Amino acid sequence: MEANLLFAVLFGIVLLLVLILKLKLPAFLSLLIVSITTGILAGVEPMDLIETIKNGMGSTLGFVATIVGLGSIFGGILEHTGSANTLAQYILSKTGDEKAPIAMMFTGLLVSIPIFFDVGFIILFPVIVALHHRTRKSIIHYAVPLLAGLAVSHAFIPPTPGPLAVAEIIGAPLGLIVMIGMAVGIPTAMISGLVYGKYLGNRLMVSIPQHFNEKATITNPPKIGKVLPILLIPILLIICSSMVDSHIITTGNPAFDSMLRLLFHPFSALIIANILAWYILGKGSGLNDLQLTEITSKSLHPAGIIILVTGAGGVFKQVLIDTGAGKMIAEFMQGAGLSIIVFSFLAAAIIRILQGSATVAMITGASLVAPLLSSYVLNDIQQAAIVISIASGATMASHLNDSGFWLVKEYLGLSEKNGLRTWTVASSILGVTGFVLSALVFYIFG
Repeated sequence: MEANLLFAVLFGIVLLLVLILKLKLPAFLSLLIVSITTGILAGVEPMDLIETIKNGMGSTLGFVATIVGLGSIFGGILEHTGSANTLAQYILSKTGDEKAPIAMMFTGLLVSIPIFFDVGFIILFPVIVALHHRTRKSIIHYAVPLLAGLAVSHAFIPPTPGPLAVAEIIGAPLGLIVMIGMAVGIPTAMISGLVYGKYLGNRLMVSIPQHFNEKATITNPPKIGKVLPILLIPILLIICSSMVDSHIITTGNPAFDSMLRLLFHPFSALIIANILAWYILGKGSGLNDLQLTEITSKSLHPAGIIILVTGAGGVFKQVLIDTGAGKMIAEFMQGAGLSIIVFSFLAAAIIRILQGSATVAMITGASLVAPLLSSYVLNDIQQAAIVISIASGATMASHLNDSGFWLVKEYLGLSEKNGLRTWTVASSILGVTGFVLSALVFYIFG
């Protein structure tokens, strides 16, 4: 029986990679095919397998679809109103040119919370151009810190889709993930972005590529006093949600505490942020209702793909649970002395390196790890650390099979060799550093 289960899981993982890498099938379709194949090979009755698929998809998407949708609308408004540029210019005005790299890192950290990694890089690239013209330093000095900040937020800090999906699949508390993600993410971004960016920038002189044409700027961008509070409100509310659940914040009245949970819930946090963004940032920048509706509709297009892939990852997780494969792998790991935190990092890292997509690596890694957790006695902090460990593995070694690698290479005008030397190395440092720090949190609070 155990041999059949092990074969089913290993065959499923290999099949997933073949479907994505060789046959170029979408990740959503590939994960569903692999889930069905794994279930059949493990001996699950066909109609029972259908129920497993429905349960896995439904239990995952009930939360994730709402959050990803709300987050995408919020990010779309921030992007199209020029709010990200406002934030970047404000931080630069406070730090000056000498500290511009750290300013770009923190800008990336804040901007990528509501906005996708590639979008954040594209809309902030003109700021890097301006810095290069002012200082005549290699563009690497500013690009690598920005990229590190964007990547850390995109992978470590909800409500971005990756950690959000992993949190739901793992069952870890969202507020703690935000706090640990920030605690681990900031030093990780500093090491991979600031330290490595300065090291490489002093050795690799890169100027603005000739083909780059700066985009027209927003004529009436919102002021920082409007942007910063709206950006931070959902994060602070989600943190407060964990504090209410942990009874750190309490009124002493169960009915009032229940209302606080509703107010601080991620659904409410992002609804509030969206309403404020719509009226204060959107209409405040001169956009009318029709323009705002068009912006929000377009922003939901990439969200649909993420939602479906996340749901399919939930199906794969449910198959591993229902077949007993998850428990079997956990027992094998415990017998071999392999820590769950190490396995979570390696699983995501291998999938990331082989197939390129960080989101697919996070969701697949979480699907492999989640069924194992019932065999361990872990507290909430340890579960949150596992989420960050998976995110770290999924950020590792962005290279030729990752669309993000080509985006960075083309915008910076790098050769393939220098692209590997720049973003591949920086993302690898980011992944390893994030894993080491999340493992420290896991063992310190264990």
